[in-house]
Amino acid sequence: MTDLDVISERSDPAVQRIVDVAKNSRSVVRTALIEDPEPLVQCIRSGLEFIEVYGIEGSPLPTDLLEECGKRGITIRLIEPSIVNQIFKAAAEKRPKVFGIARVPRPCDFRDLDRLTGDLVVLDGVKIVGNIGAIVRTSFGLGAAGIVLVESDLAGIADRRLVRASRGYVFSLPVVLASREQAVRYFRDNDMPLVSFGADGATGVDYLNTVDERLALMFGSEKVGASRGLEDVAAGSVRIPLNPSAESLNVSVSAGIALYERIHWNLPDGRSGVR
Repeated sequence: MTDLDVISERSDPAVQRIVDVAKNSRSVVRTALIEDPEPLVQCIRSGLEFIEVYGIEGSPLPTDLLEECGKRGITIRLIEPSIVNQIFKAAAEKRPKVFGIARVPRPCDFRDLDRLTGDLVVLDGVKIVGNIGAIVRTSFGLGAAGIVLVESDLAGIADRRLVRASRGYVFSLPVVLASREQAVRYFRDNDMPLVSFGADGATGVDYLNTVDERLALMFGSEKVGASRGLEDVAAGSVRIPLNPSAESLNVSVSAGIALYERIHWNLPDGRSGVR
């Protein structure tokens, strides 16, 4: 790494760019801060466009990160530790080991979902970013084609909390932010069955393994479940068997169970519905 450029002055334009991107309150978000090796590598592999990637002088950079940056011609620069401390002290954030500045892609909309063939995951009123991120990661891993976030309170998918919680997978599949009215309209007018999950579901979760068509799997908020508007357009409901003494499962766990039952449809080596 001796041939990498080292940022040694606070006045370097890259430093101010990083500080600006790290601010939590920005009215217009065109660039995003991607932190830590695994999210960085995943975002690069997903095709996200990076301006630069930064490491800390004196700390080794992961081999896979160097390889991915090399393949795509992404510039890597090192920053002196004292300057990194200044950057993230101003941002009131824990200092990442490596990080990069990426251009935020255009927001996805329902038209992007129409071009897909796999299942969708619909989160109705789910607002805990950790849960959303875990579901995004699981959805990608188990073959879901896209995600619809209804009334999530997120301003965009480049939210730093969501990038962290999803380990960078939020850019690896289409994620649509929608109002409840938009979602109701879309699923009312679409031929894809919307299946709601709840304690009183009409069928057991193993039913999902028997369905050989594309589904939209809907999970409600952590406190009140799915909204009446989306429940009214659902084609059916599913329950996950629980110990009677347990109140409920975390929504990310429920989504994982449902998607596992749908492997036969979503994954290329399944029995049917190969994408």
